[in-house]
Amino acid sequence: MANIMARDNQPGREDELRLERFMKHKLPTFTGGYNPEGAVNWIEEVE
Repeated sequence: MANIMARDNQPGREDELRLERFMKHKLPTFTGGYNPEGAVNWIEEVE
């Protein structure tokens, strides 16, 4: 338990944890190409 608390209190770790939580959402990916409507739909899904 002490190891977990020490790890979570490391400077800079908060940003890493925030990114990990964000990535767990499995957001849709934008594959590129010319598709303005698809890009708008992708943005709306991400929001």
